[in-house]
Order: sequence, then C-alpha cells, then structure tokens
Amino acid sequence: MHCPFCRSTDTRVLDSRVSDDGASIRRRRACTECEKRFTTVEQMQLTVLKRSGASEPFNRDKAVAGVAKACKGRPVGADDLARLGQTVEDVLRDRGWAEVPAHEIGLAILGPLRELDEVAYLRFASVYRAFQSAEDFETEIAVLRAERAAAEQAQPTG
Repeated sequence: MHCPFCRSTDTRVLDSRVSDDGASIRRRRACTECEKRFTTVEQMQLTVLKRSGASEPFNRDKAVAGVAKACKGRPVGADDLARLGQTVEDVLRDRGWAEVPAHEIGLAILGPLRELDEVAYLRFASVYRAFQSAEDFETEIAVLRAERAAAEQAQPTG
C-alpha cells in the first residue's frame, strides 16, 4: 500500500473494521515515513463471466440501465432503480461466487423488478427470456395473475 501523501510503500495498519453489511473492510493506516494517517477500504470485486468467456467487473449502473429501459414511461423513479440495483448486487454477493455468470444477473433482476412494476417486469422478461410469441406473454401474465391471487388469499381478512 502506497502512502497517498509521500508515496512510501512502508505503511502499517492501525485498525481494521468490517462494514455493517460485511461487504468491505475499512483499514486505518499510518505511514512510517511521513507519519500521516489515512483510510483504505477493501471491497470484494464481483466479476461477470460473459457468454463469450470474457470476464469484466460487475457494474451496477450497467444492470440498472437495462432495467431503466424496461421502466420507461412507468411510475418508477431513480431511487426505485437505485434500490433495485443494490438489491441485485446484494443477492449476487450473497451467493458467494467469485465470478457470476451473466445470465444470473438477469435472474437476480427479475424478482425485484416484478415486485416493483409488473409492466416493466414483462418488458424486461420478454427480452431476457427471448419471448417468441404472444403466447409467451400470455403464459407469463397468467403466472403473475395466479401469484397475485394466491397472495391475496393468503392475507388475513379482517
């Protein structure tokens, strides 16, 4: 670790703390040369394994941008998309993979998006699952209706 003040490579760790969500470690450091203190944050790099076999760092903004297209014209705000992006990243990190297959990102998006907006979910699912016909839409809509009816029946009346 290089000191950001004098560029010395001789630094020591004074304190280490894991973040509340467990996704990063904050280290308080001191330079032995200039004696200045600084903080570093270590975070696990989530890598995406693309269909081509190439790997690239996970980019939450890229995932959210795809969802934003599906949400165009829908009552979904930037804060909603930011929360969805965080939820997706949390789900992927919780699975403990060093490399996440690209198709798993789409799967991780589908659940939270369905809860956020059903129309946007259908738009995204139609592209992600490569719907070929109107029947594909009808089948997915039937599943949504069945799940909604089951949820309504499960709620206590009163």
